[in-house]
Amino acid sequence: MNAHKESFGQTADGQEVFVYTLANSKGLRARITNYGATLVSLYVPDRNGNLGDVVLGFDDLQGYVRHTAYMGATVGRYANRIGGARFTLDGAEYTLAANNGPNHLHGGIKGFDKVVWETKEAVAADDDAWVKMSYLSVDGEEGYPGNLQCTVTYTLTNADELRITYEAHTDKKTVINLTNHSYWNLGGQGGNILGHELMLHAEKFTLIDKGLIPTGIVASVFDMPLDFTRSRAIGSRMRQTGNGYDHNYVLKGTPGELRPCAYVHEPKTGRVMEIHTTEPGVQLYTGNFLDGSVPGKGSNAYDKHAGFCLETQHYPDSPNKPNFPSTVLEPGKTFTSQTVHRFSTK
Repeated sequence: MNAHKESFGQTADGQEVFVYTLANSKGLRARITNYGATLVSLYVPDRNGNLGDVVLGFDDLQGYVRHTAYMGATVGRYANRIGGARFTLDGAEYTLAANNGPNHLHGGIKGFDKVVWETKEAVAADDDAWVKMSYLSVDGEEGYPGNLQCTVTYTLTNADELRITYEAHTDKKTVINLTNHSYWNLGGQGGNILGHELMLHAEKFTLIDKGLIPTGIVASVFDMPLDFTRSRAIGSRMRQTGNGYDHNYVLKGTPGELRPCAYVHEPKTGRVMEIHTTEPGVQLYTGNFLDGSVPGKGSNAYDKHAGFCLETQHYPDSPNKPNFPSTVLEPGKTFTSQTVHRFSTK
């Protein structure tokens, strides 16, 4: 195992930003920056042993500063959407930024993806290497109550796993929903993800309105283009969805326990990604709003469906849906969440 850091540039207000590289003995290499606690790159071998970067992103810090696609970022204080950009907690109404039409998306105008996280040195041990980042979201930031102290730890193991672990504490009752917003393409940079074969451990999803806000109804995926209970090409029934997938799936099993979430296979390279999570849901998003205007790594133009996201999470708009799993965090309690990405070939 190996771990080191190097400069990644400076923000406009003069904060120095670093990128941390974690590598295992089998060739996997992850690069993480403390700007947005963002996964910049993940190099994974194909069936012939050739390494390829399977995460969309940018070659330098300014790409992450300028663009708003949340590529690879830690998203919070509340990932996904909150309807009407408001919620009520203990009788008090909190108004958030309406940055997605009338709704609140991914933490607001300046979410966790646009701040510099405090980081200590990356650490390498015998079987894993990790870097831990922390951020204090102050009371009232983006409209949320409470001083929220968050940490995210990226761990690369010799078992070819990338683990992402979150922890948070608050001094005032608040809501929280953290996720990683990586866009994956197991074929590497360039091309689209329509031929990737996907299986989700989910038989239900949350119905949404035209603004992509859950109605509160949990419905079956069977006999719908949303059915990935068996492995299918992502693009095989995408036309039936309209613009593409942007849906929250209800995962099987007990939330809080690490359990299977997704299995993805890219036939040309043979790369396989398996995801396990403690979260109750996962958002499948297929890069529907990428339009080629964003120059990515190596000047690749990321067109529509250039990558897919599997954002492990609590359900969207949970603060306004009492029948959904709670996203409330109270003082004295600890928010914890873990998602594991395991890579192999076939």
